[in-house]
Amino acid sequence: MIVTLIVVCEVGFWVLLAGGLSLRYLAKMPRAGIAVLLLEPVLELVLLIATAVDLKNGAAADWKHGLAAVYIGYSVGLGHSTIKWVDARFAHRFAGGPPPVKPPKYGRERTVHEWKTAARWILSCAVALALLQAAVWYVGDSGDISSLRAWQTKMLIVAGINLAIAASYTLWPKQAPATPEQQAPSPEELKR
Repeated sequence: MIVTLIVVCEVGFWVLLAGGLSLRYLAKMPRAGIAVLLLEPVLELVLLIATAVDLKNGAAADWKHGLAAVYIGYSVGLGHSTIKWVDARFAHRFAGGPPPVKPPKYGRERTVHEWKTAARWILSCAVALALLQAAVWYVGDSGDISSLRAWQTKMLIVAGINLAIAASYTLWPKQAPATPEQQAPSPEELKR
């Protein structure tokens, strides 16, 4: 049941996103579009309640419950930025909006971008970790919690990878390629 509900929530996310953006840009009904987009968190709430009920009814905590926690964590930490990313492309493609802004490629701006991205991923992992820990406490000593612990380990790895990526841009910022004027001196300059 939980896996099916996760699939339904994922499909529902994209259906609500497409519907909300279509109302907003194609039907020229921005308030209705926003109202549909605001229904997105309801999907995560339904999944959270269903997972808790499933555990309460005696289901063994397994990878499905962990996946539900990870999905909810992703939605909390990265859902908004995913919607913004799709919104910019939808507006450009179907409503004559400006081209989407590309992330910076070099220097301090790129470093800041990487830290913001890492922060969103770390928030996702933290929410998933908290939900997984709540499930561990809920199940207690009476059940097998190894799959929930395995998901916690995976979330810590994901957070660590994102921290390492952001830190690498801090320690070794990506520099813009040298312009022709900044490259090797001309033959006349070498003769001097």
